[in-house]
Amino acid sequence: MTSEDLPPIEQHTLPISTRAPGKCILFGEHAVVHGAPELALAIDLDTQVIVRASDRTRLNADTEALRHNDYFRAALEARWRAGPPIDVRAVSRIPKAAGLGSSAAFVAALAAALGAAHEGVARADLAQISFDIERTAQGVGSPGDTSTSVAGGYVTLNGGDGPTLWTVTSGSQSWTVRRGSDPGWSWIVAYSGIPRSTQDAVRAVGERLARPDGPELLARFRSVAREGIRAIAREDRNETARAMRANQELLREVGVSHPRLEELITSVSECASAAKLTGAGAGGSIVALPIPGREAECIRRLARVGALAFAVRPARRGAGLVSETDPDRAR
Repeated sequence: MTSEDLPPIEQHTLPISTRAPGKCILFGEHAVVHGAPELALAIDLDTQVIVRASDRTRLNADTEALRHNDYFRAALEARWRAGPPIDVRAVSRIPKAAGLGSSAAFVAALAAALGAAHEGVARADLAQISFDIERTAQGVGSPGDTSTSVAGGYVTLNGGDGPTLWTVTSGSQSWTVRRGSDPGWSWIVAYSGIPRSTQDAVRAVGERLARPDGPELLARFRSVAREGIRAIAREDRNETARAMRANQELLREVGVSHPRLEELITSVSECASAAKLTGAGAGGSIVALPIPGREAECIRRLARVGALAFAVRPARRGAGLVSETDPDRAR
């Protein structure tokens, strides 16, 4: 599958309804900002956006959203600067500040809607636009979250052997986005209840990698991500679990784990092959690879320690218009 195989967002008149999935990073968070490989999957928790003509620009009835919502402001400045007032409603099933792509899904869905309200938008262009918006709002980061939300399914950055979907750039830096292999597994994601700041965590890791041992640490991140990507392509659960544990150890070493995340990881040690933090860390969520048939047990164990847990599978499609015949439309 290449970017040409992913349908563009077609032109549409207001009102427009779009949706985009959240994401879960399996390998390579933080290191991907510095050019290392990453593997993520779009998960079947999504955000739906509805855009209507209006007398004043609003987001969820808030007429001041352009002043205090960085993502909303960046999206409209990039894609709707000369447009008429619009009323935007966003409904999300993705916990906020949880490391599961709530901002990326909102940005991708809104950018898809604004693109459709113009002349339509190609999927590769939507990936670049969504990243530009999110990076403007956050000031840091990689295009992994937004590209995964735009593409759906499994996605690799700077690694893997799958067909190239697109290349995303920021200044002199670029990331090659490819289709990742789908082993057909289910996953468990669990939100710790501790919100985290992507900006703060990314900057802290950048400072850690700037130390004298930084290049060696980054090389280890690269190696573990490549091993994990290959293991999933081979559908090798044991090797995938080993790579997940090695990735978690590296994330501890750069300081983005948290006692609460470690508690969640320990809680599923008997029912999951492995677990690790996912996303920026310092709070947020974990992802676990459950032993087949023990998914419900993992969710119960996580609930007992106060986590919000979901069994997830890859979203069947990325950002796009919602229609009556869309099997993934929000209910």
